[in-house]
Amino acid sequence: MSSFEIIGGNKLNGEITPQGAKNEALQILCATLLSPERITIHNIPNIRDVNKLIDLLAHLGVAVENLGSGSYTFEATDVNIDYLKTEDFQIKASSLRGSIMILGPLLARFGKGYIPQPGGDKIGRRRLDTHFSGLQNLGAKFTYDPIHKAYSIEAKNLKGTYMLLDEASVTGTANILMAATLAKGTTTIFNAACEPYLLQLSKMLVSMGAKINGIGSNLLTIEGVDSLGGCQHTMMADMIEVGSFIGMAAMTQSELTIKNVDYSTLGIIPEMFRRMGIHTEARGNDLYIPEHKEYEVETFIDGSIMTIADAPWPGFTPDLISIMLVVATQAKGSVLIHQKMFESRLFFVDKLIDMGAQIILCDPHRATVIGLNRKYPLRGISMTSPDIRAGVALLIAALSAEGKSVIDNIEQIDRGYQYIDTRLQSLGARIQRID
Repeated sequence: MSSFEIIGGNKLNGEITPQGAKNEALQILCATLLSPERITIHNIPNIRDVNKLIDLLAHLGVAVENLGSGSYTFEATDVNIDYLKTEDFQIKASSLRGSIMILGPLLARFGKGYIPQPGGDKIGRRRLDTHFSGLQNLGAKFTYDPIHKAYSIEAKNLKGTYMLLDEASVTGTANILMAATLAKGTTTIFNAACEPYLLQLSKMLVSMGAKINGIGSNLLTIEGVDSLGGCQHTMMADMIEVGSFIGMAAMTQSELTIKNVDYSTLGIIPEMFRRMGIHTEARGNDLYIPEHKEYEVETFIDGSIMTIADAPWPGFTPDLISIMLVVATQAKGSVLIHQKMFESRLFFVDKLIDMGAQIILCDPHRATVIGLNRKYPLRGISMTSPDIRAGVALLIAALSAEGKSVIDNIEQIDRGYQYIDTRLQSLGARIQRID
């Protein structure tokens, strides 16, 4: 197990480039199973979850070649379906939540699939219902093995149909969309997730020969085709990293430039930080964050306390709720943080309270943060990273705190952020990895 040792209270300065989007990568990599032809993908982040999925695809029979600098080629010519029933596959797939998205491609191309209960962050129940009901609508049949906690799926012929998703699930939409590209007839998906990750996946599928209308909206229409070909695809910048770096700059009173952010993909993220009193400036394809000696939270027009809540896109992404919570601790004013989607994602606030933050955990979904306006700086402590996003929130808190902090279980952070320690060191952060 590794830890980060951080000496906080130092201003950072310089430029930092966000990695390729983790959430896009997990979809894009699974999509390579849809075609036997060569697919080249650029800007793939070097992080644990993505590397695990690449390794899983290689063991499944996909020919993988690392071209360097985040570029890979994939050829799913000789996929070994029998590998799905091996103990090695069950171990690998159960440790990675993104593995659930191989079901749609396998079902569409080979008529069957198998997946153990996928892993991931311990942030409460993460529904798979949308995946299963959507694939069932296309004609798939599921069976569940309670002993091995695994799902088998079969379908001789997928048939397009109309469906209204019970939840605008990002990964659920991706799974159904990939399966529908090779189904017979027309598939209509209403209440589809429309995050930029789905826009990127749709563009890639179209470049492979898929026929998709309504890209970027919550109503997708897919005309099934007989086969898909190869393509080249470049992943977008990770908007969660961009948001994390904005919060980090504000908390540490730093002047930073975030390079190559692709501003159009950020949606409401800059506006939500503006409501927190944090200003950003688009400079071409870069985002500039000036030094903030203080930042004041807006109130609603009637004087009510500001509420920051997650919502399906184009609402505020739940992956940045942890960041907004930690940023609020040093703001001027109070904020109600409402994490609607996951019931265990706010349970890291006890660490922030130990650091001196004034937070009232109302229930598993809501926390009221009383901003200190830097009057009482956070103090360094020893703590443990519970999940990817909370781990980075604690890292940001440690960078702004007085004294030394130690964060254990940083493998959780490594799952989503590549070389985070060395990249922060280049900005002047005093952080080191301890094995």
